[in-house]
Amino acid sequence: MAGRIGGWSTVAIGASIPISVAADNALLAIMLLAWIAGRQFRDKLQLALSHPVYRAALALFAVLVAGCFYGSSNPADTKSYLLKYLDLALIPLLAWAFLCAHRRALGLRVLATGLAVVLIMSCAMKAGLLPQNPWMHGTADSPVVFKLRLTQNILMAFAAFLFAWLHCSARTRKMKAAWAGLCALAILNITMMVEGVTGYILLITLLLLFGWQRGKVRGIGIAILSACITLALLAIVPGPMQSRLKAVMFEIQTEGADRPATTSTGFRLEFYRNTLELIKKHPVAGTGTGSFPSAYAQLVKGSGQNLSRNPHNEFMLITVQTGIFGLGALLWLLWQQWRCAPLLPTPMERGLAQGLVVTMVVISMLNSALLDHTEGLLYAWLTALLYAGLPPTKMPDPAS
Repeated sequence: MAGRIGGWSTVAIGASIPISVAADNALLAIMLLAWIAGRQFRDKLQLALSHPVYRAALALFAVLVAGCFYGSSNPADTKSYLLKYLDLALIPLLAWAFLCAHRRALGLRVLATGLAVVLIMSCAMKAGLLPQNPWMHGTADSPVVFKLRLTQNILMAFAAFLFAWLHCSARTRKMKAAWAGLCALAILNITMMVEGVTGYILLITLLLLFGWQRGKVRGIGIAILSACITLALLAIVPGPMQSRLKAVMFEIQTEGADRPATTSTGFRLEFYRNTLELIKKHPVAGTGTGSFPSAYAQLVKGSGQNLSRNPHNEFMLITVQTGIFGLGALLWLLWQQWRCAPLLPTPMERGLAQGLVVTMVVISMLNSALLDHTEGLLYAWLTALLYAGLPPTKMPDPAS
């Protein structure tokens, strides 16, 4: 009974991730209670410690836990940041529900359904068919639904990639057409409806990856040509993407390192410069988990520059807090995922696993992905789901 409850609640998280933080937390609580009630702790521990990806996720979390015991961070910040990183420790627990191939396939379709709901609602809002509500963030001019603009564009970029793979794996013409239509609609939503540079970059990167996965050199050539044609058309046709890219270029030209930033692009560049200074001061072990707000405030004190709770770059944020040990653990986790992806049982799982790694790298270069609830939980949930299919006999030798 506990196994069924835990399994269904874990699968349901896929639908809640694009929609509701409250539902995420409720389902995670049910999953955790069911995981404990289901016992079999020896088998669960073996799964966590023998699986290269799950073991690497726990190693990164362990480094972050160790970072709580040094530095001069505010205890409240330490607790807050560590709770955000708790998703890493939940990966092996979530994976227990996905050892069954049927449940993994169901989970991917549940996630696709949740993303499709957000996509259709966003398009309906843009068309004026869905009136603005207090529980929705957007308007007809910027039709974001349950999440902020940046997060929705990230979700829709991955949704386009997921829909493309579901199209490839569909068995009937109707389903192939449906997934292809949703993929095209997701691309349209990103490029013509909702602003978000991270989403644009991620979409293009995933398009190139999909072309390589499906056709190697020929496929990536087609993907590059498609991307160039699309970008050329978008450069001509007025829309959110054109407006945002022009704004970014203008902000880069007008901002200077000799004065405090005044634009969103300027703030990011300022955060990057200052964060690199923090890393230079404590490169080995960092300044402790949760220390970034206080360390950054001390660095910019008296300069007139804005304070920040994160540098909008996960690689930098991890390095500031835990030094080269934390950065090495994060890179090791991503490497383990990449090297294990080709060993997964189905073409779609292999393709999506590689897409997940690429997605994490791209958004972590432009945002603090693990610190953001939706992006962090999506990464943890998909890592648990996709890599639960790695056969024990095909796990690579850690020394290889």
